[in-house]
Amino acid sequence: MKRTLAISGRAAAGRGPGRPEAAGNSFQPGKWGELFGSVAGSDGSVEPSRLALALRTTSREIVRSAGLSDDVARRASRAHGPKSQQRLREMIEIIDRVGEWAGGREFAVAWYRSQPIPAFGGQTAEALVKSGQANAVREYLDGIALGGFA
Repeated sequence: MKRTLAISGRAAAGRGPGRPEAAGNSFQPGKWGELFGSVAGSDGSVEPSRLALALRTTSREIVRSAGLSDDVARRASRAHGPKSQQRLREMIEIIDRVGEWAGGREFAVAWYRSQPIPAFGGQTAEALVKSGQANAVREYLDGIALGGFA
């Protein structure tokens, strides 16, 4: 996907959503985009069904993309658990950060799910989030935002 190369140029100019001050920070709603605001419940928790609507997919696909069991999509109690919320927020943060660079939310989701990242042995952001390595993806995006190579 050629869009990955365009990411570096935009980020170097300071227009990308990933910002150096974000390095190593935990997810902060609203800091990198509007997706979180459109999918969060009244208590601030991420609702898989709302996220599925926003990303034009199913709740089952959302929880799988975050590396969670199908139970999370079916049972609200599981969806509101700490691990589920952390993974869903990580997924949202990465999609939000890449959205502007990639040309929109749909392209950001495609990048998240299918673009191999050479720095991680060809793994996708989705695979890294599933294995609990979202921080590595954030650091990678921070490097791109500072003008590093994609």
